[in-house]
Amino acid sequence: MNNPEKLKNIVPLLALLTAFPAFSTDMILPAIPSLALMWNEPLAVVNLILICFFVTYGFFLLFYGPISDRYGRRKPLIIGISLYILASVLCAMATSATSLIAFRILQAAGAAASSSLSMAMTKDLFSGTQRQRILAYIAIIMALAPMFAPIVGGWILTYLTWNWIFIAQGLMGAIGLLGVLRTPETLKEVSETPLSKIMSSYGNLLLNKNYVILVLVMSVSLLPLYSFIAGSSALYINGFGLSEQNFSYFFAFNALALMAGSMSCLKLTDRINPRHLITTGFAGITLGAALILIIGQRGPWSFAIPMALVTYSIGISRPPSNHLVLEQVHKDAGSASSLLIFTYFTLGAVGMWLVSLDWMERMQILGSITLVCGVLVLIAWMILQKKGIGAEQ
Repeated sequence: MNNPEKLKNIVPLLALLTAFPAFSTDMILPAIPSLALMWNEPLAVVNLILICFFVTYGFFLLFYGPISDRYGRRKPLIIGISLYILASVLCAMATSATSLIAFRILQAAGAAASSSLSMAMTKDLFSGTQRQRILAYIAIIMALAPMFAPIVGGWILTYLTWNWIFIAQGLMGAIGLLGVLRTPETLKEVSETPLSKIMSSYGNLLLNKNYVILVLVMSVSLLPLYSFIAGSSALYINGFGLSEQNFSYFFAFNALALMAGSMSCLKLTDRINPRHLITTGFAGITLGAALILIIGQRGPWSFAIPMALVTYSIGISRPPSNHLVLEQVHKDAGSASSLLIFTYFTLGAVGMWLVSLDWMERMQILGSITLVCGVLVLIAWMILQKKGIGAEQ
């Protein structure tokens, strides 16, 4: 895989693998109300097809990384994606909420292989500025996926039944599997750690002070984004009185801001020190949060524009942040990327929980969460730079 043209051709596959979680969760969102009516189940029960997916997905992230360090990337990917395809077919055949929840758990166990190992593969194949550019490309796909996934799900429901959503996911998995089968192994040197001790790599990572500190800081910087996802519908529909359709446009506007940030990072990486991009991103999160608290209540655009500044700032800082975190490890890249993404999801769930509480008005909750996170990560980042923590290895 040293051929530059071959390396270039693998980027679409890495992007597709990264998009698996977003398409697997967001495509089914438009169908949830109709599923609750069809099966005569409360919405809280049907929503378990989302909650159980995320919990299972985060848990299995911790296993695929170290296993791939021991046996290479291809075998776990082939097994994981094959499981994903099988589970997607089973989901399409589900006849009750209980069976669909069970099959979604199985689907999440397979999907976890894709995103964690795609990041590990970027470390196998690319380095330095080139890796940052690849991570920026992947970040663009990650921004597009949640924007288009619900729209695709809605189109399917317009012409077909909900079952076809999972058939479409199975076809996506088949395309990913074909790409993996055509791709040589990317890991040059496998770990010699016995399978019985394979999870010990997480212990080694937790002893890597620079890695742990950077993972926590970068994960906190993403917490406002997850909080927005959980609270956006209540803000736009209940707070501003928008229709579900108009809400989707504002949600898409925010996704575009995230993509624009990733694209800006891609364009600026060669001209601006990546550390300066991270600093700018963290400062932008803080500024956007302050604007949300000051003018966010005035109307949907008065909230959408400051929130877009927050997500743009996250988009511009995330690729160099991921790169910097991975630079703190010399081996066990699969475990390092899995633990990184697992931490993103875990702290993101905390943000979703916080914004769902009724301890103050929803806009104030989201603005306060974003402001606290922005200030914390900006101060922490400045301290880390002064102490030399996070220097590229």
